[in-house]
Amino acid sequence: MNPVPSSNQRFNVRSFLKQLIVGFMTEYETPKIVMVHSYSITTLLRFIQTILLLYSLCYLLIYRKGYQHQDTSLISSITIKVKGLGYIDTPNNNSYVFDGTDYIIPSSENNAVFIMTNFIETDQSRSTCLESASFKPAKCRNDSDCQNKPYMPDINGRWTGRCSLTSKIDTSNITTNISQQPYGLCEIQGWCPVEDDRKKSTIIREIPHFTIFIKNFIEFPTFNVKHKNMAGNLKPCVFHPKKNTDCPIFGLDYILEEAEKNETERQLMLLYGGVISVKLDWDCNLDRNIKLCKPVYTFDRLDTPFHEERFSIGFNFRFASHWKDNETYLRLLRKAYGLRFIVSVSGKAGKFDFITLTLNTGSLVGIFGLATFLCDYILLNLTEKASMYREQIFHRVNPKETRVDNAFELLKKQAQDKTLIMENPNTNEQHMTPSFRISEPSPEILSNVTSTSFSSVPVNQNSIALVQPYIGLTNMMKQGTK
Repeated sequence: MNPVPSSNQRFNVRSFLKQLIVGFMTEYETPKIVMVHSYSITTLLRFIQTILLLYSLCYLLIYRKGYQHQDTSLISSITIKVKGLGYIDTPNNNSYVFDGTDYIIPSSENNAVFIMTNFIETDQSRSTCLESASFKPAKCRNDSDCQNKPYMPDINGRWTGRCSLTSKIDTSNITTNISQQPYGLCEIQGWCPVEDDRKKSTIIREIPHFTIFIKNFIEFPTFNVKHKNMAGNLKPCVFHPKKNTDCPIFGLDYILEEAEKNETERQLMLLYGGVISVKLDWDCNLDRNIKLCKPVYTFDRLDTPFHEERFSIGFNFRFASHWKDNETYLRLLRKAYGLRFIVSVSGKAGKFDFITLTLNTGSLVGIFGLATFLCDYILLNLTEKASMYREQIFHRVNPKETRVDNAFELLKKQAQDKTLIMENPNTNEQHMTPSFRISEPSPEILSNVTSTSFSSVPVNQNSIALVQPYIGLTNMMKQGTK
C-alpha cells in the first residue's frame, strides 16, 4: 500500500482518480469469515434477528398473507332498494302518504340513491307576476329602474320593464324619522308566482324508519371467482352490528347514527339534506370457502357539518311536474331537500401461490442482513478494539508477494523434515542408504524471502545439503542375510 501523504503535501486529484479507477478495475473483494467472541455484540445480533424473524413470520407472511397472490381488480355491480311509508301534515289536519315512488328522485341511479325528506312546493303557470321580494335588484320606484339592467343569473324570469308599486317597503329610519317612501318590484314574464324560500317547508315523517337494501355482486377475474353479499337462504331481516351482520338491509336511523354522531346535526340533515358515503370493503381468502368471505360496511358523512358551513348548507335540488289545462301551461315546482347515499365498493382476494411464497421468502431472508450490517458497523467503528477488528477482517493480498511466501513455506517445511530424521546406531547408513540432495534456492528467491513477513525465520544455506532419511533398509538387509 502507498504511504499516507504528509499534511504539507498537496492533494493530487488526478492521481486520486487514477488510483480509484485502477482499484475499481483490478481489485476484487471477497467475504471473509471472522469469529469474534463478544457477548454484547452476539446478544445484540440475536436480539435483532429475533425481532426481524417475528416481524417476517407474524406480520409479513401470516398477517399480510405473503404466501398468497393478491388480486385487486374487482368488478362490482350494485342495486339499491328503499322501502318505507312516510306522510306529511296538511293545514286541514289531514295527512298525505308518501311511498317510494314519491320520495325517491330519480327512480334509478348508478351506485347512488336520493331520499327526499323535506320540500317546498309551488304551483305555477306561465304568465306575468312580480319578482321575488328577496331579490334586492328587483326593487324599484319607476319603470326606468326596471329597464336597461344587465343580465343577472338570479332572476326568475324575463323582466318586462314595468315597475309595480302595489307593494310598499318600509324604509323608515327610526333615528332620522324619515317617513315611508313607496317602493315596488319589477315585473317578470315566466313561471308565476315565483318560488319563495321563506315559505314553510313540508317535512316527511317516519323517514328514520325506512330501510335500504344494498345488493352487491362482485367478481375477481384473475381467479374466476364470483360472489355476492347475500346468503343463499336470506330471510327478511335488518342489519345489526352484533346480532345480524350478514343481513344487507339497513335501517336509515342506524346509517345516520354511524355517519353523524351529533343528534342536532342528524335532525338538521333531515331538514336540509346531506350526503352520506356507504363503503363495502371485501377481503377474501380463497384458500377457504368463498361463503366465508363477507364485506365490511362503513358509513361516513361527506358534506360539511352545519355548524361549520354558512353558505349553501345541506343538499337540495328542484324538479317539476308539467301539464296543460285549457291552453294554459302549468307545473308543480318542488325544491327537494334530502339524503343522498353514494355506494362504493373496494376489495381484494388472495390465493396460495408457490412462486409468490418463494419470492417473499427470499425477500425476508434479505432482511436478516440488516442485523449483520448493524452489528458490523458497531463492531468496526464503536467498540474499543475496532482497529484490531478491522485489521483482521480487511486483508489486502498481493499475488507477487504470495508466490514468494509460498516458496519460503516450502523451504521451511523441508528444514523441519530434516530435524525428524532418525539414525540407527547399529548400522552405517552412509554406505547403505541412498542420499537425496535438495537443490539450493536461487539468490533471487532468497533475497525476496528476506523481505517478506517470514524473514524472521533463520535459513542456513550451507546446512541445506545432503539429507539421509531413515527408511529402514539396513535392518531389512540384516534380516535377509540371516
